[in-house]
Amino acid sequence: MVRVEFLGPIQKDALELEITDLSQLAAILQADESLHEWLTNSAVALNDTLISSLEGSLKDGDKISLLPPVCGG
Repeated sequence: MVRVEFLGPIQKDALELEITDLSQLAAILQADESLHEWLTNSAVALNDTLISSLEGSLKDGDKISLLPPVCGG
């Protein structure tokens, strides 16, 4: 099971998914209309390390985080 967390202002509960790669996750998230604005400008972390590619496989226990841009002072 892979856990997907939505951080910051993304108002969505975490997901637990039976997936084996990031392209499967991308397809699932793109099908969710409420996430469209976040998918184009959010960073993605796999096990707390930022990633920039959908290449690679996932294993049981992995955690994916969607990190929307934020501004601070």
